[in-house]
Amino acid sequence: MNIGDLELIRRSKEGDLNAFNEIVERYHRQVFNTAARILGSTAHADDATQETFISAYRAIGKFRGVNLAPWLLRIAKNQCYDMLRAMRRRPADSLEGNLMNPSFQPVERGGGPEEATLLSELAAEIQRAILTLPESQRLIITLVDVQGFSYDAAAQVAGISKGTVKSRLSRARARVRDHLRGAGELLPPEFRQTL
Repeated sequence: MNIGDLELIRRSKEGDLNAFNEIVERYHRQVFNTAARILGSTAHADDATQETFISAYRAIGKFRGVNLAPWLLRIAKNQCYDMLRAMRRRPADSLEGNLMNPSFQPVERGGGPEEATLLSELAAEIQRAILTLPESQRLIITLVDVQGFSYDAAAQVAGISKGTVKSRLSRARARVRDHLRGAGELLPPEFRQTL
């Protein structure tokens, strides 16, 4: 039996821990992936994801919406920004060292090991490009292009207007495209032709 989000929210507000655990199970991957893209580190993303759900549990009584994903991702975004500010104040390790996490690699769809290697290199270069973006653009490109959110949903998560989402996404895509042009030698020949 699949209980709807609204029922889980209602039960969570009444203190039902099992209902909230179901929310965590449903949205963990989405929150984690968003945090990993913003932070560039799966270790930091684990921490941000845990803190996101702790904050959400404490604030569930104040939740007034009907769509849980944007609310949770907004909490995650804020948590990630807090962590990035803290890391700037006391840097511990480079984001560069955490780039090549297997969770960011594309799933092999056939075509053999050569194609898989080329796709892996392309994914790594795209990830590097995304990590060079300013935080605000990184969030928007992650929400829209990686997570598949609509402009409206991304605007709700980021707390900005739909027009601002479109302009940040356009600038982010242009920067990623410029970064990839600069890395032309590392990219598969078919991909270089499309830039």
